[in-house]
Amino acid sequence: MNAALAHEPLRLIAEDAEDLKMIAAALQDAVGRIGDIRYEPAARTLTVALNRFRWEAGNQRGERVRTALQLGGVLSVKARKLRQGAPDAVLALLDIDFEPGEAPGGVVAFIFAGGGDLRCAVECIDVVLADVSGAWPARGKPEHDQG
Repeated sequence: MNAALAHEPLRLIAEDAEDLKMIAAALQDAVGRIGDIRYEPAARTLTVALNRFRWEAGNQRGERVRTALQLGGVLSVKARKLRQGAPDAVLALLDIDFEPGEAPGGVVAFIFAGGGDLRCAVECIDVVLADVSGAWPARGKPEHDQG
């Protein structure tokens, strides 16, 4: 990867399931607090602030950056196995998935470590991701069981 690109803030837009997979890959192993998830029913938006691991930086130890993700056209949000009464509880994002419904809508599902998820019924895929801070050294590189 070009060294200059590795330091540029990430800005991504998803308008279909393939685009959403790119955002999911960029957010794999992101961490955040339950209190950093905001659903605004009147505006039909869900906004999530996370500290994402910068996989694109490519260095050994790694770094993290504060990032914001916003979904538009959100019809409803359902949480399962998330400690909603604990705004400081930390969540580790494993994946984001799209389950098609009546086209172009469906469900955008955020899958967290520990078995919790957040399911957002959406009119269509309308997702924006933007880094909102500079990077800082990560405590370590996330590891995954290969089994």
